[in-house]
Amino acid sequence: MKGQKGFVLMVKRPFSRLFQRFSRWQALHRERQLLASMSDDALKDIGLNRADVEMESHRRFWEDPLRK
Repeated sequence: MKGQKGFVLMVKRPFSRLFQRFSRWQALHRERQLLASMSDDALKDIGLNRADVEMESHRRFWEDPLRK
């Protein structure tokens, strides 16, 4: 039955959504640390300044601007 197939998949991987969110949080954390460690010249090359990095580093992990 078609309805049961989706249910079975959900039961087999009940924590998959949680793991996806955790891995996204880890990636965001690493990227923010990398931005914070960059020099002002490197930030200027990518079009950011220290204030942008400071604002991004204080953003909560659930505030995903891309809504992924």
